[in-house]
Amino acid sequence: MNWSWTVFFETIPLISKGLWITVGLTLACYLFAAIFGFFWVFMSRIPSKIVRSIFGWIAEFIRSTPPLVQLFFIFYAWPVIPVVGVSLNPFVAAILGLGIHFSTYMSEVYRSGIESVDKGQWEASTALNLSTRQKWTKIILPQAIPPTIPMLGNYLIIMFKEVPLASTIGVVAMLHIANDYGSQYYKFVEPLTVVALFFLLLSYPSAILISKLEKKYNRKFDKKAMTS
Repeated sequence: MNWSWTVFFETIPLISKGLWITVGLTLACYLFAAIFGFFWVFMSRIPSKIVRSIFGWIAEFIRSTPPLVQLFFIFYAWPVIPVVGVSLNPFVAAILGLGIHFSTYMSEVYRSGIESVDKGQWEASTALNLSTRQKWTKIILPQAIPPTIPMLGNYLIIMFKEVPLASTIGVVAMLHIANDYGSQYYKFVEPLTVVALFFLLLSYPSAILISKLEKKYNRKFDKKAMTS
């Protein structure tokens, strides 16, 4: 198949229409995952061993299942389940599917940050008779989250790469537009190349930013280690 620069430049404005849908969906999925990740953390810390085991198994099952399968289940299978089934539009289904999937990974990042908080801080919050909400919002999370920022940023880049899966359930983003164009004109290489370039433009600056954040925090903790 011959490469056509005419097709390449023709598809750029066409596919760029789906660029903002891709960006919006990525940010929405990431925000959902970042917030819902705390749910798994708190469920893993409740006193009941049975409840902890149940939610731990659920989280492990979600991590072990391909996100594409989860998207198909939420969009196609969930609506036909009696009583609890509900139909969702493709955009909402994608946010739930990808958001819940990656929230289980981000919860592990949060957990590592929480466990890095010095034991003395936990004891101090107890000695000060702080409420559970005050202990987490004023003592634990302000110390646990900053060191995890580089790792959380890496999941934003991963999310950019996984969002094209949403085209399989009808989200009209860049990949969906490129496939439609290819099916109509039997030209796939050029539009898919445009999609790849757009993803590079989106992910590469993010990767540079995450790298700088990682170096910044590494220097910060190195200095702290030297002074301690």
